[in-house]
Amino acid sequence: ITPATENKLRNLTSKEGLLRVNVKYYDNHREYLPFTDRIPSPCAQDSNSSEGERIECFMAGDSRSSEVTSLAAMHTLWLREHNRLARALKNINGHWSAETVYQEARKIVGALHQIITLRDYIPKIIGPDAFNLYIGLYTGYDPTMNPTVSNIFSTAAFRFGHATIQPIVRRLNAQYLDDPELPNLHLHEVFFSPWRLIKEGGLDPLLRGLLAHSAKLQVQDQLLNEELTEKLFVLSNNGSLDLASLNLQRGRDHGLPGYNDWREFCGLPKLETHTDLNTIITNHNVTEKIMELYHNPSNIDVWLGGLVEDFLPGARTGPLFACIIGKQMKALRDGDRFWWENDNVFTEAQKHELKKHSLSRVICDNTGISEVPADAFQLGKFPQDFKHCDNIPGMNLEGKVVIF
Repeated sequence: ITPATENKLRNLTSKEGLLRVNVKYYDNHREYLPFTDRIPSPCAQDSNSSEGERIECFMAGDSRSSEVTSLAAMHTLWLREHNRLARALKNINGHWSAETVYQEARKIVGALHQIITLRDYIPKIIGPDAFNLYIGLYTGYDPTMNPTVSNIFSTAAFRFGHATIQPIVRRLNAQYLDDPELPNLHLHEVFFSPWRLIKEGGLDPLLRGLLAHSAKLQVQDQLLNEELTEKLFVLSNNGSLDLASLNLQRGRDHGLPGYNDWREFCGLPKLETHTDLNTIITNHNVTEKIMELYHNPSNIDVWLGGLVEDFLPGARTGPLFACIIGKQMKALRDGDRFWWENDNVFTEAQKHELKKHSLSRVICDNTGISEVPADAFQLGKFPQDFKHCDNIPGMNLEGKVVIF
């Protein structure tokens, strides 16, 4: 984020180091992201609202924050967490300047992102074996490691997630049941529609829907649902787009080598023939279609090839994407001087506290939701697999000594 953007996102009048919030709307007294300065913004409007009432696109550190309501909800959750931490830190350390409070809260939020991503999310995506092989235990900062995000990671491998998106958006009540006032929506009904968050129940029903329903299972004969391949809506284009076509074309625009080149890069056997392809893709209808289109495995676009591979045990990716994601995560961790576990970033006592935290705790602290799974990334059934927020551990900002 550029300093100019960061200043737009901060509340520079606050003595508590807060981020800017929406001054027009609140979610049961909890904060929303501010609206963009660009008015009228291109976000969709409620067709039933009065002429004068507009709900603009949200403004966050990423210009895509209003793309779908669940993404806007995650941005909002972290806005609230920053402000919650900032207020708590100022309360403990009354002598701190607004700038110190802001930077210390930002540092903690950064650490929580690192912990939640690498400890709780990535092992479930690439599986335990690939995690140990490509990432392993942390041994400290490596100044020779380049932490830049690679072309192959951002353009292909991490876009595996597009195959895990559900076509239906569910909003659930406090008992985790369908809410007759908030019916299910098709995904295309929430593209660039922040009004749905503000006018239709706020964060809580949406987050409950995410916690209690699984991601879409990526199956080889339907990789992306039709909401994404037939009805994708973006602000820069009037028509409907196809996310799969965009991903393939982006890989070509970026000059990504083909599928077999990347298999070789990862030390995986090259696939020369249709028979070879059948060894890593169980669904032979799919290999047939691929060979019909590409004629030779070396011609396959890497995004498609990586996506159709059989999953590794305990993973949601095949061997190629597990390798690329694993290598990228190691580089991001080991090449970062400010990685939360690196020496002199946090004290041992602070690290001990940070480890207690989780995404479930962030949800408990910043919403009206009172029951969550112990691990937000692990699908559970309500109520048996959910815990009351009183039983979800979290960090303590002030122990016997002031820790932060």
